[in-house]
Formats: sequence, structure tokens, C-alpha cells
Amino acid sequence: MLKAIIVILLIGVLISLFSGLGFLFKDSDITGSKRTLTALGIRITLAGTLLAVTCYGLYSGELQLNAPWHGR
Repeated sequence: MLKAIIVILLIGVLISLFSGLGFLFKDSDITGSKRTLTALGIRITLAGTLLAVTCYGLYSGELQLNAPWHGR
């Protein structure tokens, strides 16, 4: 379940990234448009939530490091 939440948050970050890029191109000639700034705020919130969920998963033991260089 935790892995599904991480994937959903990652997809949300990517959607916010590309929507912000689209808003940046579309609103480049409009002064006072805040759609790019809103997309940035949403992306930062999603990235912070993604970081918190990942840290929780590592702390609780639901996620584990399986890298070959990670000492066991």
C-alpha cells in the first residue's frame, strides 16, 4: 500500500511539473497570472509529502534498502 502511495505522489509531481511548464509558455505574455506559481506550490507540497512518506516507510520498516553497497 505504501508503494502505491509513493507511485501516486510521484505521478502527481510529474503532472504538476508539466502543467507548470505549459502554464509558463501559455501565460508568458499575460501579466499577473499566478498559474505557474500555483503549480510550483502544488509540486513542492507533493514532493514534501513524498519525502515524508518515504521517510516513514524506511523508519517503520515497510520499505527497505536493498542496494548491494548498503551494509547489513
